[in-house]
Amino acid sequence: MTHPFAQYIQFLGKGRRGARDMTQQEAGQAMAMMLKGQAEPAQIGAFLMLMRVKEETVAEMAGFAEASRQSISVPEGFPVVDLDWAAYAGKRRQLPWFVLSALLLASNGIKVLMHGMEVKSAERVNTTDALAALGVANCRSFEQAAQQLEQRNFAFILLGAMNPVLQQYIDLKETLGLRSPVHSVVRMLNPARAATSIMGIFHPGYDETHQGAAQLLGDTSLAVFKGEGGEAERNPDADCKVRLLLQGEMLTEVWPALFNSRHMKDETMDVSRLGRLWRGEIEDEYGQAAVQATAAIALRAMGRATDRDDAQRMAAAMWQARARDYLGS
Repeated sequence: MTHPFAQYIQFLGKGRRGARDMTQQEAGQAMAMMLKGQAEPAQIGAFLMLMRVKEETVAEMAGFAEASRQSISVPEGFPVVDLDWAAYAGKRRQLPWFVLSALLLASNGIKVLMHGMEVKSAERVNTTDALAALGVANCRSFEQAAQQLEQRNFAFILLGAMNPVLQQYIDLKETLGLRSPVHSVVRMLNPARAATSIMGIFHPGYDETHQGAAQLLGDTSLAVFKGEGGEAERNPDADCKVRLLLQGEMLTEVWPALFNSRHMKDETMDVSRLGRLWRGEIEDEYGQAAVQATAAIALRAMGRATDRDDAQRMAAAMWQARARDYLGS
């Protein structure tokens, strides 16, 4: 008897004439079976690689994300989160300045839940490394995350703590040699069902896919853009196309570069500079611009600013008025 999961592989692998895209429902069913252990390891590898070659449609991404969201549940009484922040890429050219953006918003009363993983690469600085340097613990349970959110309006939780199976599928990259749709899906988890999500992408076209999939799922507030290194961090050296959902409506804005010439790669990647910049002990025009510009995109997505200029003014004012001792609290 043919295995129940085989049909999903057949949808994708029947050749030029026989293969077809999956519907949102079919994609959701396939992901749900994978997450529940109802697919064989060989089937999972084949399915993920067929999807990698074909690339996800908007409907397929929505189906994958919906099933993945349903596999994660936060404890009853978990704090209401304002902003969901996906952080899965790691940084290798510039420091993860976006961490300061999230903390800047948190210090102004916005509850931010960041989720991600530790990237296994000596060439990349992990979000966990940056947070450790800032004295912010990484959460390995929703209970820890709830406590941190109450204490400082910010928490970072590891993917493996939310769903170990999703982390296992991410880890298959070391075996298969390629990323899979799971690398994109985890950016859309929004485990606490925050009103607004912000995410960065690296590969062209995925911003449109995420925007469209979020709308299909009924999300109403989102910002997705090609971020520096693939993280949700605006590169102030380049124009930035930001795809938004504002009250459920899809919009696209182009935020112009803030500098006339590009900055050089950070050769040292010294994470201690994050805290030093926050405390005003050093100056870094690129870092400060990245922090403010990224926070501005989040404020725009949350509907707290009327346009990009208003958002940038708000973020700049927050930075100037920041509590220098916030990171030590």
